[in-house]
Amino acid sequence: MKGTVFFINIFVLLAAITHSFGAFSQGTNLENGKKKQPNILIIMADDLDSRQLSCYGGQNMKTPNIDRIAAEGLKFNNMIASEAMCVPTRASLFTGLYPVRHGSYQNHKSVKSGLESVAQYLQRAGYRVGLSGKDHMTKPRAVFPFEIIPGFEKNCVAATDDYFLDSIATFVEEDSAPFCLFIMSINPHAPWTVGDANEFNPQQLKLPAHWVDTESTRQQFGKYLAEVRRLDNQVGDMLRLLEDKSLLDNTVVIFLGEQGPQFPGGKWTLYDNGQKSSMLIRWPELLKPSSETNAIVQYEDITPTLVAIAGESPLKTLDGKSFLPVIAGNKAKHRDFAYGIHNNFPEGPAFPIRSIRDERFKLIVNLEPDSSYYIKYMTNLRDKNQVYTSWAEKAKTDRYAKFLTDRISQHPELEFYDLANDPYELNNLAAESKYSNRIKRMRKELEKWMKEQGDTGALLDVPFK
Repeated sequence: MKGTVFFINIFVLLAAITHSFGAFSQGTNLENGKKKQPNILIIMADDLDSRQLSCYGGQNMKTPNIDRIAAEGLKFNNMIASEAMCVPTRASLFTGLYPVRHGSYQNHKSVKSGLESVAQYLQRAGYRVGLSGKDHMTKPRAVFPFEIIPGFEKNCVAATDDYFLDSIATFVEEDSAPFCLFIMSINPHAPWTVGDANEFNPQQLKLPAHWVDTESTRQQFGKYLAEVRRLDNQVGDMLRLLEDKSLLDNTVVIFLGEQGPQFPGGKWTLYDNGQKSSMLIRWPELLKPSSETNAIVQYEDITPTLVAIAGESPLKTLDGKSFLPVIAGNKAKHRDFAYGIHNNFPEGPAFPIRSIRDERFKLIVNLEPDSSYYIKYMTNLRDKNQVYTSWAEKAKTDRYAKFLTDRISQHPELEFYDLANDPYELNNLAAESKYSNRIKRMRKELEKWMKEQGDTGALLDVPFK
């Protein structure tokens, strides 16, 4: 009897080891005894308020194509951008490094020379690595040697976003090597001139809880949602293209939301409407339909994960680490904390901010709280077309509108939020004594991370050459 039990235990152990090995190998298909690498498609939005996606609880529209990826794969509930602006987020995605280490810690600032990116890492693994669409973060070419594929609009402030798929079809059909293709949409980046805003009745829209309800806010939000619709249509076109080419089921499809929208309290802040993003992964060979995870993941983790999917060894020099164990279902947790950095130049005068969060609480440290926060594209009261201008006007006679408006421009040194009970970060708990020890611990952890990164805080928020 003991021998039988021993044999069964050994069998169970070997089965577990075999399952784990299969999950982390370079793909799980075998072809003539050789492991087969999956294709990879990454579709990235531009300034997306991920809470508007119906798979993330959005109530203003249905996003069926993006929802399909969630329904057929894995939804991440804690995908966090380390800096809520386009260039730093994309640099982190491509390099696996936090902003201070890759050098693009201000918008439109280049990365450091001598770095490598996901393009080199996957090319060495045998992949063809292409990119179509917004490509302002692919310079210098020595750091970002993507094959640029015509098709999607490159200019994020273009008045139109006409696109075609012929060149993309040619790229994915080439069977000399597996592909990794980045589709970088310009939607829903301002100026919100594409799509059909008539789909949305401004008076019926459900506004985020931290917004001031004005006519301008509702009109602009309708135009914004029209571009979210356009984004969802683009995702649908790409999924159908892969299906038509019989490539979808051998392709790991990843949808990314980038950072939050160009509305007050979103992009260019460290509130969740700026930092919190979306990530959906469809990989039928490994993932159960309609699964989700609360594991904390940051954009810096994506390149190491793609390298792991390709079957390569971990890149120990990167800040990010592979979350393939989360995808495989072998781990429920990935990070203890997510970190955030904001430098205001060149979008406005200095207003440096840092943040740290776990699954429930967030600490925001405003390094120069005596200054006023100002972004030329968002809080310029001389511009009557900006949503914030209508907020400030309403704030003259409405106390709650004044609270919401002042929340954007004036900040105390510390902000501390219970994200579970206050997802829009309207109730600052920093002064409550019962949280003092937690705040101290989180601030110490944040300062440790800053030191490791070489982050000198306010000294970084100066004009760059």
